[in-house]
Amino acid sequence: MTQPHLHSPEPVFSLEFFPARDEASSERMLQAATALNELSPRYVSVTFGAGGSTRAGTLAAVQALRAQGYDAAPHLSCIGATRAELRDLLAQYRELGVRRVVALRGDMPSGMGPMGDLRYASELVSFIRAETGDWFHIEVAAYPESHPQARSPDEDLKHFVEKMQAGANSAITQYFFNADAYFDFADRALARGITQPIVPGIMPITNYSQLARFSEMCGTEIPRWIRLRLASFGDDRASIRAFGHDVVAGLCQTLLDGGAPGLHFYTMNQSEPTLGLWRELDI
Repeated sequence: MTQPHLHSPEPVFSLEFFPARDEASSERMLQAATALNELSPRYVSVTFGAGGSTRAGTLAAVQALRAQGYDAAPHLSCIGATRAELRDLLAQYRELGVRRVVALRGDMPSGMGPMGDLRYASELVSFIRAETGDWFHIEVAAYPESHPQARSPDEDLKHFVEKMQAGANSAITQYFFNADAYFDFADRALARGITQPIVPGIMPITNYSQLARFSEMCGTEIPRWIRLRLASFGDDRASIRAFGHDVVAGLCQTLLDGGAPGLHFYTMNQSEPTLGLWRELDI
């Protein structure tokens, strides 16, 4: 059922990459980015390792993607970072001409000590606004199936509302495979006065064991029927990809038909899965 409050006059389609850890993976990321450039997404985001462990890599990836013509948005995490470090990083991105960032609390890597000066993403959003005014378009994260560390869906929604009210322009969701979870979350956010766009995050299905591992870590539910079908294919990668493509393409169409204000594709630094979905949806 179409939900009018979700509609955007100009849907936003975007991509996500992760920073390379060595020369070979850097080359793979750039090859994927080159292939995906034909899609002309509104922007691409670049992830940030737990506790800022890929800070330099994120900056390098942003520079490389901007050189390819992309509007690149770095992820920023407040975990393990001081205000001075964040201020310096924001200044570097501003000097590069970056106009969009993704503000996150971030994950605590194992064995890490200090939490940093800011504890929550809402505090990071407020800090960015205080330091840079309206220079940056700020994206934040949303969790339609609730953050895995949230004590309840209501508590999770409360934290989301705080981020948006702190000055975020829009949100990108964790990936999910149940469209109803997204629409329910968007409706509950609207009831709390949130009218900024909440863009669904889309994860192509290409590898069942990897997907199961990621989903366990981030709290995403893989519906039983999908899990059973994927498991039944064993090591047949072609069948996994074909089935996964159909499932995710159907999800995307349902979301767009229901009024989602765009889609954000988690590319995993691969081009073909996202290209296939994009072409089928005729975006």
